[in-house]
Amino acid sequence: MSFSKKLKSTYSPNRLAVKLNTKGEQFVLKGHPWVFSNNITKIKDDAKSGDLAIVFDKSKNRVIGLGLYDANSPIRIKMLHSGFEKAEINAEFFQNRINEAFAKRHELLQTNTNSYRLLFGENDGFPGLIADVYNTVLVVKIYSEIWLPYLESIVPSLQKISEAETVVIRLSRSLEQSKLHDLENGEVVFGKLENEVVEFVEHNVKFSANVIKGHKTGYFLDHRANRKQVGEWSKGKTVLDVFSYAGGFSVHALYNGATSVTSLDISRQALDIAVENGKLNDYPGEHKIIAGDAFEELQKLIDNKVTFDVVVIDPPSFAKQASEIDLAKKKYAQLAQLGERLTAKHGLLVLASCSSRVTSQAFFDINQLVLSKVNRPYNLKLKTYHDTDHPIGFEEGAYLKCGYYQF
Repeated sequence: MSFSKKLKSTYSPNRLAVKLNTKGEQFVLKGHPWVFSNNITKIKDDAKSGDLAIVFDKSKNRVIGLGLYDANSPIRIKMLHSGFEKAEINAEFFQNRINEAFAKRHELLQTNTNSYRLLFGENDGFPGLIADVYNTVLVVKIYSEIWLPYLESIVPSLQKISEAETVVIRLSRSLEQSKLHDLENGEVVFGKLENEVVEFVEHNVKFSANVIKGHKTGYFLDHRANRKQVGEWSKGKTVLDVFSYAGGFSVHALYNGATSVTSLDISRQALDIAVENGKLNDYPGEHKIIAGDAFEELQKLIDNKVTFDVVVIDPPSFAKQASEIDLAKKKYAQLAQLGERLTAKHGLLVLASCSSRVTSQAFFDINQLVLSKVNRPYNLKLKTYHDTDHPIGFEEGAYLKCGYYQF
């Protein structure tokens, strides 16, 4: 089998000498992967996306870092290497980075799990690039034009180390509009894909992902450890899974012997997938669905005096930009209030956030404030963050946090 010729770029990157202001230099020397446009004091006018930016310090004209220039982003340089140690950005450099990333996933792959994130963007040294594996299918999602000249060497390395039989390329919306490539979103660039819905296993539980049309790369792998934990604590319990999407928490709960699981999501299509994912496994319990706005549907359940032994609330990101942070915090507080009222006596409330702009400290403080106002003793049983295939390499790279509140 050979790779698609579309991975070969027509653009040959140039080398750019770059100088930064003091703030920008400090960021680079601390190993931060982002250089913003307002940190740059000197650069060529004709710089193009994918060019290699060689960052020099102001005082001694020494090289302090190497990155890729991004003409279309306020994060103008995505750093690949920082510090005074010499490095050459080439196929060998990327291969070493991929080997390091794969080694971090070793422990996870000793479990009965064949789905994992192989590359987690900046956190694995590949800003704007994600690689997820679902069984024998590798899905590479590209968020920036900077990677187009390098795909020809990177993608085969990812395929080889993951032993994938099929490779699919997914493109961000902005990249779909780019004129610098011939790739299509969802294009198979290696092997064959008989069915765009791919089955995989996560800690013994069977799931499926649509690797062509599904969100992101087809599924959300980051909550894997939390799904396993919720499943283990759901045996013989009634469970409510809010913002359930494809039923991750629901299916683990059913697999582990929950008597009844209710999946709630605004998307009827997502709920259909959740039901089908459940059916990939044997389970004795009942799987119910509610399609509708989470805030409205939770209030209806409260009005009807319905409670659950386990309530999981895992909303989408409420703060995609700084101006949304305050509203996001109000929504988290509202969900904690609704969730508490739906959690049965001696029940477990699981609250999660994937908003990187709302810090973990702020999130846990909000939950504590809400729950402390209720005349109901509880214990913060567990705090969790990212699973092992989502390592954190810099502060802004952390987004996932989850609290388990036992009443």
